[in-house]
Amino acid sequence: MSKEMAANPEFFLGAFEEDCLIGVVIISCDMRKGWINRLAVDPRHRHLGVAKALIAESERVLRTRGIRLFCAFIDADNMSSKELFEKCGYVEHHDITYFSKRDNEDV
Repeated sequence: MSKEMAANPEFFLGAFEEDCLIGVVIISCDMRKGWINRLAVDPRHRHLGVAKALIAESERVLRTRGIRLFCAFIDADNMSSKELFEKCGYVEHHDITYFSKRDNEDV
């Protein structure tokens, strides 16, 4: 993580209220798609536009890299995140198959 932060510091965004961190997002790209990862906002600061601002800033940063396709993986039961991304203009896709490999069931 420290190597990635050194190479792409603009991919690690925080939202602050005074000196207090209230929201974070990690972005990445594969040179075709930009990924919005680990978006989180302190529960006391939700529904105030913090997450929308972090998404918008993530898109801005990715655009500076020439990325024009923005993506996020969201768990099927995470309705608040799904609603947030829809409000930000994202479209849910059902034609993508997700694969994973786990060393054990506890992972």
